[in-house]
Amino acid sequence: MAEEPTLFGDLEPEPRLLMGPGPVDVYPSVLRALSSPMLGQFDPQFTQYMNEVMALYRQVFRTENQWTFLINGTARAAIEACLTSLIVPGDKVLVPVFGRFGHLLIEICGRAGAKVVTLETEWGTVFPPDRIIDAVRQHRPKVVALVHGDTSTTMAQPLAEVGPQCRELGAIVYVDATATIGGNLLEVDAWALDAVSAGLQKCMSGPPGSAPVTFNERVVEIIEHRKHVEAGIRPEGFEDADVPRISSNYFDLPMLMDYWSRVRLNHHTEATSMLYASREAARTVLGEGLEIGFRRHEIASSALRAGLEAMGLKLFGDPAHRMVNVTGVFIPEGVDGEGLRSALLEDFGIEIGTSFGPLHGKIWRIGTMGYVCRKANVLRCLGALEALLRRAGIDVTPGAGMDAAYAVYDADAVTLASGA
Repeated sequence: MAEEPTLFGDLEPEPRLLMGPGPVDVYPSVLRALSSPMLGQFDPQFTQYMNEVMALYRQVFRTENQWTFLINGTARAAIEACLTSLIVPGDKVLVPVFGRFGHLLIEICGRAGAKVVTLETEWGTVFPPDRIIDAVRQHRPKVVALVHGDTSTTMAQPLAEVGPQCRELGAIVYVDATATIGGNLLEVDAWALDAVSAGLQKCMSGPPGSAPVTFNERVVEIIEHRKHVEAGIRPEGFEDADVPRISSNYFDLPMLMDYWSRVRLNHHTEATSMLYASREAARTVLGEGLEIGFRRHEIASSALRAGLEAMGLKLFGDPAHRMVNVTGVFIPEGVDGEGLRSALLEDFGIEIGTSFGPLHGKIWRIGTMGYVCRKANVLRCLGALEALLRRAGIDVTPGAGMDAAYAVYDADAVTLASGA
């Protein structure tokens, strides 16, 4: 006799305060956008929303690039779209690695057939720009692939000097800005970055599932020489390029360009609800004002870090190059890091992160991003951590963390009132 189908119960996840390295809580307006009605992908309303998304993300990326649109998939999908479209097997690519996600770029470039040259530095540090430029002069790569902010180490790589010098040396600069966009300063045009991809699930406070990308005419010139159009939608008279075609159909940037342009040449069915969410996330971030958002992230992280240190905890990494939206903190000796993290989730409904590789079991990572990046959440997290540390036998002065965080917020309020 056939087994009765299991229907399970209604989907009612218990609310959490997501203060890990991402994803984070979603802006309420983005959640509302996700419930908007479906439209056909060539409905004039929908194609207008596509155009609006392009215009909004040009502002978020701070670029004039015509080709600024969405890749369907999480942030990794946009990384793959950029790198597989740029790299012809045998191309040399330089990847500076200062955390887990540099290794991801190596993985993707290697799968695309690149000859990968790597630079490495200790986790918790970044590269002096001159070291990257010296390597470009030595190896003459076609592409320099960089992570802007690596959440595994909570460090942000300075890029303002790297892009212009790479351009002088003829290298294309690709940047993964998944963890920084919307919360840390990112200047695509001013920093001469040729291709940049991102995600929604961190400072943009959207759901993972669509990934913004932007690239300039230097990139277009390269990828258009590899243009291929699949049979069934190929225009009459079109001839494929005579160089190796892009290995992925789904992540083929030239075909996606046709889809997002006035040509509207069908490629895939756009993820309708995710396009709505992407549009609303950008609209929300820009509505606040990028500079105001950057300051909000900076103040929240300063308050959190002051509170952590006041509790006797030690922060991780080079202070000069910490991301403003993720904080690494050493797990105190004698504390079960995973046990405390579980208790934080179960007792207080707060999620923080652990880390990877050489940092696994050594640090916690606490995110203050997007909608989560608010005074109430910083104070709630510090209060919960204090309670659990004291239960674990750590000598913490009651209220010290909260007082230190309040001092940062109070000083900021005075600064703002004075107009400084």
